[in-house]
Amino acid sequence: MVKTGAPLRLHSCIVLPEWVDYNGHMSESCYLLVVGDSSDAFFRCIGIDEAYRAAGHSLYTVETHLHHRREASLGDALDFTLQVLDHDSRRIHLFHQVIHAASGEVAATAEQMLVHVDMAAGRTAPMPGEMLERVAAIDTAHRGLPAPEGLSQPMKIRRRDT
Repeated sequence: MVKTGAPLRLHSCIVLPEWVDYNGHMSESCYLLVVGDSSDAFFRCIGIDEAYRAAGHSLYTVETHLHHRREASLGDALDFTLQVLDHDSRRIHLFHQVIHAASGEVAATAEQMLVHVDMAAGRTAPMPGEMLERVAAIDTAHRGLPAPEGLSQPMKIRRRDT
């Protein structure tokens, strides 16, 4: 039985010393690292493991929008939520929240588009039936969740009228 919690909670971590930059907080590249770890936990949840990849298929990230909301510091405990926003036979649209475990504040969000790939052919391929059913079950469970704040926002400089 696949986990379908709304949202999924599959990953947590502690901010490590090597993730802290010269400003004394978690470096921007490390937010992407931990979001990737959250994605990997999701991959395992839907059936993508070393054996699946060795057989020639995987999910690749084709786009990520990362929004930094709060600082995270050395030793901070971080929890992650993952929401499936949409899917089809080849793609999965995800939204992650990186949450300070102690305060419950959102430290960062990441929106991702993933594609299922036949690595030998070097192109997208439909997910196998069982995997697609798992993703569909999660998507169905997540349909009742509100749209996340910051979803699909373009990057721009907001101007004040003067």
